[in-house]
Amino acid sequence: MIQPIYLDYNGTTPHDPEVIAVMRPFLETEFGNPSSSHWYGIRPKRAVEAARRQVAGLLGCQPEEVFFTSGGTESNNHAIKGMARALKAKGRHLITSTVEHPAVLDVCRYLVKEGFETTFVDVDEIGMVSADDVAAAIRPETILISVMHANNEVGTIQPIDEIARIARQKGICMHTDAAQSLGKIAVDVQSMNVDLLSVAGHKLYAPKGIGALYVRKGLLPEKFCHGAGQEMGWRAGTENVMAAAGLGKACEMAERSLDHAGRHLKAMRDRLHTGLADRLAEMRLNGHPERRLPNTLSLSFKGLEANRILEEIGLEVAASAGAACHSDTVNLSHVLEAMRVPMAWAKGTVRFSTGRMTNGEQIDRAVNVVIKAVRRLRR
Repeated sequence: MIQPIYLDYNGTTPHDPEVIAVMRPFLETEFGNPSSSHWYGIRPKRAVEAARRQVAGLLGCQPEEVFFTSGGTESNNHAIKGMARALKAKGRHLITSTVEHPAVLDVCRYLVKEGFETTFVDVDEIGMVSADDVAAAIRPETILISVMHANNEVGTIQPIDEIARIARQKGICMHTDAAQSLGKIAVDVQSMNVDLLSVAGHKLYAPKGIGALYVRKGLLPEKFCHGAGQEMGWRAGTENVMAAAGLGKACEMAERSLDHAGRHLKAMRDRLHTGLADRLAEMRLNGHPERRLPNTLSLSFKGLEANRILEEIGLEVAASAGAACHSDTVNLSHVLEAMRVPMAWAKGTVRFSTGRMTNGEQIDRAVNVVIKAVRRLRR
């Protein structure tokens, strides 16, 4: 059986062969605990610290500002809960956007139980957060702003540097979730002016179950996990050496090939979009037409249902739905709802996302598969 063409890189990425090669020794022979002072712990310890330097190199920060976590979700939890609890004496008001990942939205909702309040700033019809709207939401008791760098569903890139500048002027802590943007576009914590930034390894050709959190030097979020004091005392638990080494290698690779990778992702994405747009009517693009991740293509097919489209193409193309349609209900993604995409369009939304391994022949095949499927369903 021929495997379906993979166009769901925003969902997860395959392991890059170079990443696998770096991880292999820690699966086979280098089993030592990096906290051990004896011979068996030396190489694992060095591997963790090398990986920390590699992540820092991609983010433009100091190695001691990088802490390994179990993934983007934990990083977001650590950043938001940690800073909210650490700063609660100054205020209990948070600001985020309506299009954040659940790992941010649900954390903010959870903190209501601890007496915090969150303002959810709306986006426009292309999924963009206005820095002016964020500024208008600020109160004297605002202590933290969290806005994602780029949206995982439609790819819109947010004006993080503008929002962070406002936060800095007001003395407010600024966090961004960069899970989707890292490795696709430039992510530099200094130019972005952020205080905390979340990383997810499996969006970057590294393993699942590994991530990182950048914490600007001088900040003291409340500890998320207590124990033996690993990760410079910030996050207890024996380090996942193999996965950390893989994330470090993935970041090193992303840093050295960022421009080339971005051009390739965009070329493949645009080839797919053009191929479909030239032959299909009643199809619309979601997200910013230009200020968008180079690999992300969210398309709505008017009058159709996303799950039916995916059923039709599933044996040949792997993509993801923006809506789940059932016999009597349609469950839209919160992102499409926030963007106020009309139901006739929104229910037929499919997200395609290209990756490093995508090639032109695959894209051309995918175009033909999707066109045939849409035409069949419309008949």
